[in-house]
Amino acid sequence: MNNHRFPPAPRRAAALHGAWLCAALLALGGTALAQQAQPTAAHPTAAHPTVVLVHGAFAESSSWDGVITPLLREGYPVRAIALPLRGLASDVQYVASTLRSIPGPLVLVGHSFGGMVVSGAAQGNAQVKALVFVNAFAPEQGETASDLAGRFPGATLGPTLTSVTLPDGGKDLYIQPAKYHAQFCADVPAAQAAQMAATQRPILESAFSEKAGAPAWKQVPSWFFFGSADKNIPVAAHRFMAQRAGARQTIEVKGASHVAGITHAAQLARLIEDAAKATAGAPSAERQGRSAGAP
Repeated sequence: MNNHRFPPAPRRAAALHGAWLCAALLALGGTALAQQAQPTAAHPTAAHPTVVLVHGAFAESSSWDGVITPLLREGYPVRAIALPLRGLASDVQYVASTLRSIPGPLVLVGHSFGGMVVSGAAQGNAQVKALVFVNAFAPEQGETASDLAGRFPGATLGPTLTSVTLPDGGKDLYIQPAKYHAQFCADVPAAQAAQMAATQRPILESAFSEKAGAPAWKQVPSWFFFGSADKNIPVAAHRFMAQRAGARQTIEVKGASHVAGITHAAQLARLIEDAAKATAGAPSAERQGRSAGAP
């Protein structure tokens, strides 16, 4: 029979070879495109130190997403640490251990309770070149988070909290979901606030009354970024802490809540870059004095 459904063997082999070659080229092309689409891995240098981001209570590491993207785009290595929130001393030890595993110069950024942690964790670490406090506590030795939040009027966090009793008798604190938006992040959309409330990380109640150790901001240059409508830490407390620390720059964002770093992420990313450039001795786009408002 001369009717063949397939080409004779030589032609079939050539056809198969051609098909295989096309598939291989397509695969290689796809790989090349995928590699081009991915950002090149950044490595710490004096000009591009690793930026270490530390969230606070009632938040989690994804709260830094809006800051991470522009920093990576500018070539900064970034680490967003998932803070245990099991107590000030233990959290400081945890972050300090993590810092020792990261090569090169570091810029530490702390939000809320994370400010207390980075100030303690940076002690004795010569790699840390700058501290950035974002709606954060910057305690003096012996001060507690409760001390600083209550020093000036305006904090309304207490009545919004609920607790879960732990097996050892301790208590984990959460913000009640129904009150989370108004208390914590009034300037984000309601749907986003609901998601943040659902994923919030609790803090051990006793952490708020733990006394801080010697603060790194006395030796390490600091930058401050906060919202004027913060209901967790009164704006007067932020101003007081920034002035006491001799901040290189203070940005107060008018109308921003406790999550000014989320609602004004691009502006915060620029400030972190300013801190990195200033401490590396490179030219900086730092805006002098107190800035306010949206970027």
